[in-house]
Amino acid sequence: MTGQNPRLPSPAVPGVLDSRGIQGSLIISGGGKPAPIIKERFIALAGNTEANLVVIPTASLTADDAAKDHAAAWQDANLATITILHTRERRKANDPAFVAPLKSASAVWISGGSQTRLSDTYVGTLVETELHALLARGGVIGGTSAGAAIMSRDMIASGRNTPQMGKGLGFLPYSIIDQHFLRRNRQTRSLKAVKAHPGRFGLGIDEGTALEVSGRRMRVLGNSTVTVTLGPSLNREAMTTAVPADAVMDLTSLRRAAIARAGPQFPAPAMSPPRVAKGALLIIGGGGVTQNMIDSFIESAGGNQAHLVVLPTAIDDTAARQSGIPSFLEEQEVKSITVLPQRWRDEVNGPVFKEALERATGIWFGGGRQWRFVDAYENTEAVELFNAVLARGGIIAGSSAGASIQAEYMVRGDPLGNQVVMAEGYEHGLGFLKGVAIDQHLTQRGRLKDLRGVVKCFPQLLGIGLDETTGILVRKSKAQVLGENAVFFLDPATNSESRVIEGQIYDLEKREVIQTDKEDAATEEDSP
Repeated sequence: MTGQNPRLPSPAVPGVLDSRGIQGSLIISGGGKPAPIIKERFIALAGNTEANLVVIPTASLTADDAAKDHAAAWQDANLATITILHTRERRKANDPAFVAPLKSASAVWISGGSQTRLSDTYVGTLVETELHALLARGGVIGGTSAGAAIMSRDMIASGRNTPQMGKGLGFLPYSIIDQHFLRRNRQTRSLKAVKAHPGRFGLGIDEGTALEVSGRRMRVLGNSTVTVTLGPSLNREAMTTAVPADAVMDLTSLRRAAIARAGPQFPAPAMSPPRVAKGALLIIGGGGVTQNMIDSFIESAGGNQAHLVVLPTAIDDTAARQSGIPSFLEEQEVKSITVLPQRWRDEVNGPVFKEALERATGIWFGGGRQWRFVDAYENTEAVELFNAVLARGGIIAGSSAGASIQAEYMVRGDPLGNQVVMAEGYEHGLGFLKGVAIDQHLTQRGRLKDLRGVVKCFPQLLGIGLDETTGILVRKSKAQVLGENAVFFLDPATNSESRVIEGQIYDLEKREVIQTDKEDAATEEDSP
């Protein structure tokens, strides 16, 4: 498992992962007697009394019985229309007249039984195409038991403890869904399926329980739990997590974690030394900037000839697109300041983004949540353009989230909150400074213990903890401390911690303080 499994289709490649999650919504029910909330949420997402519902009973042996009321469970909901869609013939499943009800549907419910009956009839047909089109226009697809299992592309078709795999409809990419999970003791089956399909995560949904998925948000509904399974990697054991009712998960994090576990070991056993070959980095711990930080940024970007780019992408999309030039830059006499709030792949790879970065001599990464930088820029042309600014002697700067993103190992990347220090799936920073992990607001938020935990887990990393209103200006391997408080350097190789203040320089390669007064620090800065 040293790389991507060649059997995986192209969607397992991180570069094509849509961080926004799925289109439309899913209600994935584990079978058994459903909790009332499951039906309530499905009907609400379908449009309540205005819903046009299509029921697909094909998984059931009784689906051919015309006398059976396959819509009985929905008759009391007073929906606008309820249509039964069923065939056993793939020829008919490709007939435009047969699939016509799907074109006007706002919701589809897939009943339980055998998922193989569903896949044999519908996978790769016009029915599948129209179901995906329903999601794309914001509709909802729900299903129970077999109707849940069919929602993953890599589908567990049968098998008590050893899964026999088939091909499902692929509404929830990267997942392998198993139903009746705890009631039928299917933990072993799920783990084996995930191990056999690197880049996938398992979702084991118990009876009376469902998973609601909208965009990237996943919420557990009902009486029991949803079990998440991740396969082993080179430096992590397989992991299972039981998620209780009402708990929320992030789909993009799960996808990224599964992909990361299928890839090369990260962080690598041996890291590149922390060294900036050309240009400079300014890395600030949040809470404000001092005048010497501003001066260092402007001077390193070319003074009054500087072309600056501001990236507010770490805040939410609406706020980012309404943001302007940061107040501390507004009165700076420079050639240009461009704010780039774009975060979606087509925008980031577009001409506006490219033109601004190609002339940039300085970049400012703003504060917020660092995972948003990853979602916006990873595996895009932007990363190459960022590094090109350094290569031509410019500067990359940032505060708070804009500090952590500069490290090779990124801390606090969990989209659901900043309390998870090592957030699997969001551990790759942009790597402007190799071989380090950077945390911010260190003393003010009591985070030193957390950073110690990171370097204990990954002793190949150098930990850098930045207090508020404090930062480091990095050239080559020298980190000059600027600001009002302190920077902590944690070296697990020697089990040492250095507290460094303004006027001191820390050598990131030698891992020691090399200057102790401002005059000597300035001399060091001017040396080649």
